[in-house]
Amino acid sequence: MKAENDKILSIKNLTMNYGSKNILNGINLEVTKGQIIGYIGPNGAGKSTTVKIMLGLIDDYQGEVVIFGQDISSGDPFYKRRIGYVPENAEAYDNLTAMEYLVFTGELYGMDRDATQAKAERLMQQFDLRDVGHSRLSSFSKGMKQKVLIIASLLHDPDLLFWDEPLSGLDANSMMVIQEILAQLAAQGKTIFYSSHIMDLVEKISNRIVLLVKGEVVADGTFEELQEMSQEGSLSGIFNQLTGFTEHRSKAQDFVSIVQGDKEYA
Repeated sequence: MKAENDKILSIKNLTMNYGSKNILNGINLEVTKGQIIGYIGPNGAGKSTTVKIMLGLIDDYQGEVVIFGQDISSGDPFYKRRIGYVPENAEAYDNLTAMEYLVFTGELYGMDRDATQAKAERLMQQFDLRDVGHSRLSSFSKGMKQKVLIIASLLHDPDLLFWDEPLSGLDANSMMVIQEILAQLAAQGKTIFYSSHIMDLVEKISNRIVLLVKGEVVADGTFEELQEMSQEGSLSGIFNQLTGFTEHRSKAQDFVSIVQGDKEYA
């Protein structure tokens, strides 16, 4: 039984509408310290909306969201100092150098400028970026930019991380390093929301998986618990079964047939 002070996040009956369309339909979640949560679902399921509400970027919702014991509807932004965020489609300031961007981010979190620069240099060195720290982000590859965004989310040593497709563009070695970083952060009591469409990766790194479909939580538990519930052997299989998507083979077959049939008209 987790102690009350281990509770990082509590969501009660979270509902969100855009006009007549229901985006979130009464989500309830309690999250405790040190969990890596695979937060997954089809496109349009409400994952990004939930995260943006928790980050305070959307306030037109019904229900209760409490983070670090604070109801975020109070409007006090202090809780955000303890959060790190890597959005799926991050728009970095390409006219800044990597160092300028990281120092700017650190100062937004109230960090001392010199301390931020020293820490950023050390973290960039770990990601083999130190030699390009003073190059503009516009010259960076997608993978290099992603490393900078990951560093930016961790500079201030947050207690709660929201990472949305964080490994996009990274090579295999970097992905292994990031996976190990997540495991070690969780072991030290950090809590991580991790969203990705790479089911094998979510299965591997998460100790809890929350599956969202049409704005509702349809599964919440360990991978083993989800296996028992669905009788599927992989997270991909569980995902397809619980989201009702069973047409992947027939769609692929039809697609390939069209591709091959086109040869007749060449």
